[in-house]
This record gives sequence, C-alpha cells and structure tokens, in this order.
Amino acid sequence: MKSVNIYALTRLSNPNRLQVLEKQMSKRDFGLKIKDWEVESLRMLSNKLEEVLGTIDGLDFYYSFHIPRLGKEFDLLRISEDLVINIELKSYDVDDDKIKRQLIRNRYYLSMLGKTIHSYTFISSKNRLVRLSNGKRLIETDFEQLAEDIKGQGKVDNCHAEDYFKEEEFIISPLTNPDKFLSNEYFLTSQQNDIRYHIIKKIRAGGYSLQGFTGLPGTGKTLLLYDIAKGLTTKENKVCVLHLGYYPDELIVLNDRLKRIDFYKGFEAGLYPNFDEYSAVFVDEGHRLTREELDYLIKVTKEKALPLVISYDIEDAISKSAAPNEFSTILESTEGFIKYKLTNRIRMNSELSSFIQCLMQPKGHHRRNSYPSVSVAFASSSYEEEILTRMYKNQGYVYIKSGSDGAQYDIGEVDASIATCREFDRVVMVIDGMFEYDSDDYLRCFDNEEKVRQLYHGLNRARYAIALVIRGNEPVLDKVLSIIGN
Repeated sequence: MKSVNIYALTRLSNPNRLQVLEKQMSKRDFGLKIKDWEVESLRMLSNKLEEVLGTIDGLDFYYSFHIPRLGKEFDLLRISEDLVINIELKSYDVDDDKIKRQLIRNRYYLSMLGKTIHSYTFISSKNRLVRLSNGKRLIETDFEQLAEDIKGQGKVDNCHAEDYFKEEEFIISPLTNPDKFLSNEYFLTSQQNDIRYHIIKKIRAGGYSLQGFTGLPGTGKTLLLYDIAKGLTTKENKVCVLHLGYYPDELIVLNDRLKRIDFYKGFEAGLYPNFDEYSAVFVDEGHRLTREELDYLIKVTKEKALPLVISYDIEDAISKSAAPNEFSTILESTEGFIKYKLTNRIRMNSELSSFIQCLMQPKGHHRRNSYPSVSVAFASSSYEEEILTRMYKNQGYVYIKSGSDGAQYDIGEVDASIATCREFDRVVMVIDGMFEYDSDDYLRCFDNEEKVRQLYHGLNRARYAIALVIRGNEPVLDKVLSIIGN
C-alpha cells in the first residue's frame, strides 16, 4: 500500500465515501472499514498539524498498515531514510499504562527497520498528545513537537509499505537461522504470543502440567517452542528440548551457545536424559514419539513435578490411512492435557499453502484463481525426469527426494526426512506413477504410503515457489492441471 495525505483524505466526513477515496489513494486491494470516530480523529489531527506547519506537505502517512503475516497494525506511519514516526489514534481517554504498552510494542516491531523511532498517541476526545521517550516513559507533548519531528524527517520515499517489511527479515526458523534466533532478531505473531502467554502462565504456577500445541507445517511451531524454552531459563533453571527425527547442524550450534538449554536427539539408543537437572521438558516434532516414549515422559514428569510441553504436527490434508500412528488422539485424550492450535501460516505464502491443500485433496479445498508460483512439468520416462529435475535445480530449486525417487541419478538432492526441519526458498519434488487419488479424492501411493507424507511435508518446506515433475502419471497430471488452470 502507498501513503496517503491525511489532510486531503479527511476533507470528506462520510465514512463510505472516505473508504472509496482511501482505497484509491493508498492503492490497496481492498477497502477499509473506517469508523466515524476514526474519521474525526484523523481530521482533528490533520487540522492541528496543518495549522502548526502552515502547509499540508509532509502529512503523508501509511494509514492502518498491517505487517504481513504478523497481524500487527499501526494507525499511522511515516518512514524516511533514518527516521520513523508512529502515531496511534484514540477516541477516548485510555489508561496511560495501556498507551505506553502499545507504543513500546510498536517500537519493538518497528525496530526491524534499523531506524530512529518517534512514537506518539493522539486522544481526540481530550485533544491530548503524548509521546514515548527513549527511556520508555510517557510524556505530555504538543503539536509543535510533532511538527518539528515531521519537518526534521525531511523527504519520505512514497514506496509501498510492504517494501519496508520483508518477511524474511522477521519470519525465521531457529533451524534455518540460528544466529537470528540467538540474537532475538525475530518476531512472534499475535497468535503465537497468546499461546506463549498461556503456556508460561501455567508453567509458572508450578508443578506438573501437560501442554501442547499443534498446527500445519509453516505455522511456526518450532520457533514458538524454542522461544518459550529460552524465555523460561534462568541461572538457576535449565530446561531440555527433545528434538525427534533428523538432528541438523543448526541444533548443534544452538546447543553449544544456549548454555541453559540442552538439546537432545530424541531418545538415542533408548536412553533418557537425567530429568533431575531440568525445570521443564520440551518436545519438538512430538508426533514422532512412540506410545512407550510418550507414556514414559508423562510418568517421569509427573513424578518429578515438571511441566511438559509438546509441539506436534497435524495432517488434515492426509487421510487417516496415511497416519503412521494416532499420536494426536492419544496425547489429546490424556487426562489434564491442555491443547493449543496454531492456524496462521507464517513461513509459507497463502498461494503455496492453498496449492498444497488442493493437491492433497482437490475436492476438499478452495482453489485460487491462479498459482503463479507453482510450476508443473510432465516426464514420460526416468531420463526426462532427470533432465527436468536438473533444470529446476539449475534455477535455484532444492530437490527434495521422497521414497526411492531420484535414486537412479545424483543431483545433490535433500532427503525428505532431513528436509522436515528446514526451509528453502524453492522446492522441486517428483510424483511418480504409483500415486493416485482415492474415492474420497485424497492423494495416495500404491507402493509406499509414507511417500504421500514425505511429499506433503517436503512441499511445505518451500517459502516462495514449488515445482512438480510428474512422471508417467497422466491421471494425476490432469488433477494438478485442473487445480492450476481453474
């Protein structure tokens, strides 16, 4: 979205007309729902600033901007090369502590820009203007001060607001960006923060507790789990994280540098950690636990009065026949278990998410009008498959191999079991002749049902683009073409 001149915008008082004008000025894809009080607050603010400045030049702000994926909104933002001005609008008198908390939180998110931040709140019913000091105190101020900041800011670039907030800068995986995780250079969504608050509150109440959260791939389960673990450590309290499945080098880095968290590769050789050393136990990729391992964890944490937190996958797009076990059913039926669910995908864009859901069950999911980030190629032989896969590899795609696919040639593939805990900008995978759609329109595989799961999770490792090489399977090709050509 583009910035709008708030004085020019508010010469209209009718919210419906103003909504149409704002959409045109900001170049949004949708119209805002603008309330009467917002119109009045914007009008009062712009009138005051015009009076002090003697001009309406410089009253260009990004209005009601949401940071992509995080669900964080700012009322007014003005951004220049080295300075950000943030103004929040209130129609009635609000408790100063709430105002301060909001401005501090805003500053936290805006810090990703690496610029000086000036934070204000305007309470229109009281004609009151306050600002947040560098020492995080709320200070009464006036429009002359705000006008000076605007004049001192100089020229602003009228680019799209989204250009300032590149999602790769704040949406990370600890297993892909361990340095950023260690430096706290990441953000949680409002949903992640809410779950974090409730889990930590329960843990700090003391004693044994069993909590867990689930969600589709890309909803930020690992980041949330590791963030909670990191936030609970103190000089006196260490925690442990059991990571099931592949143990990447990045976990070794985290284990070496986070001295108050011990990372374990599941239960190697049936050996269990000495839980007496820890104040809490965390499990990542919990759906990989066997029934025996889960029962042991619950038993020992109960005996030692330790909180146990488990993150685990759900696979709504895969039929029950594909599930290797019924971990979620067992865990969620355990007495005292508290469940949370992440629903907002943050790592993957909505286009790719929609395509994967439709690929796994075309009949059960809503299709988009187009999928520009999805590429499909058909190979009539293994030779053509290799040629096409190499082509995508040369274009920057990472080839994730499921089952025995690609065993006949070597192009530097990544095995699906290793890819589970990582993420890549572009992913290419193969669908061979053994795949089919069943009577319920779920994608299945004749020779190895695990390949369906590997395909699903492998494609979910992609952040920006997906390519499918379909080998000798015209029925599946027709289904895929019906999805992308809808």
